[in-house]
Amino acid sequence: MYIKRILLGIALVGLIGGGIFTYIVFGTFFTPNTNFNNDEAIVFIPSNASVSDLEERLAPLLEDFSSFKSAAERKGYISNIKPGRYRIAKGMNNNEIVNSLRSGNLPVKVSFNNQESINDLAGRIASQIEADSVSLVAAFDDKEFLKANGFDDDNKISLYIPNSYEFFWNTSAEGFRGRMLKEYNRFWTDTRKEKASALGLEPNEVIALASIVHKETAKVDERPTVAGVYLNRLRKGMLLQADPTVIYAIKKETGNYDTIIKRVLYRDLEMDSPYNTYKYAGLPPGPIAMPDITAIDAVLNPKKHNYYYFVANVEKFGYHMFAENLTQHNRNKEQYIRWINAQKINR
Repeated sequence: MYIKRILLGIALVGLIGGGIFTYIVFGTFFTPNTNFNNDEAIVFIPSNASVSDLEERLAPLLEDFSSFKSAAERKGYISNIKPGRYRIAKGMNNNEIVNSLRSGNLPVKVSFNNQESINDLAGRIASQIEADSVSLVAAFDDKEFLKANGFDDDNKISLYIPNSYEFFWNTSAEGFRGRMLKEYNRFWTDTRKEKASALGLEPNEVIALASIVHKETAKVDERPTVAGVYLNRLRKGMLLQADPTVIYAIKKETGNYDTIIKRVLYRDLEMDSPYNTYKYAGLPPGPIAMPDITAIDAVLNPKKHNYYYFVANVEKFGYHMFAENLTQHNRNKEQYIRWINAQKINR
């Protein structure tokens, strides 16, 4: 009888202990542990994150970070913290949160267009992924990478075809650059390469010309006509005489790409820069900006015509008046000069 009582007592203690253990485990793993009102919260975990980094980002979102940490230690997450962008849904328990942080890395949409310099591009990308602008510029400027892939310091921005792409937030600068090289090669299909070759241009030369077309007109429907003008000039051996190249030369010389120049002056045309197409024949050494895809395709699919000149159309803003000869162009130009003088636009 005495032994039975002892065994019963042991069993009872075991049941109580098991119940306590079960309660603790259940509380640690399966009790809801979020502390926000929205349906979900997005958390960014940096590369090489420590427990302190984890606490800094998660504690404001959780009722009890300590219980989360305990669950994360038991599941082996603390010793293998994964960087990335993660979703935590309202009402999740610690088990679900750890599982989400372990395998739920969410991609981000990375978009860029119209950047005028590598520094501008780096700043734009750094606002969307983990890599900072310093590391991005270093990757973009890597001379060995550029040389190995057919680029140089003048045309390196040609590699980056503006669009929206999916990346993991924790993508490195080199990872971003490598992906963009793949996208560049994917963009330059055999069809596009054949069209470039038919024009007597290499892909990077197409992009250089497209950057001028892009800057000359924001009207997508007019870009093939503008592209046709410059291609006509190239075929005839004429100077391109593109005002946007002069503006770019000024910006490059000063290092201030935020300079706003609304009017190119005659003295600007004398600037000694390989980007000044009033002074140097052919295409500039590289793009004067990042052209969008419509401008690139406008060069590859130009409108065939006999125009060699164009000037802004003051009666249809955003568009241009085109001319086959200098006499007609000078008449069109007089209208524009009268208008710009009336607006008192001196620079």
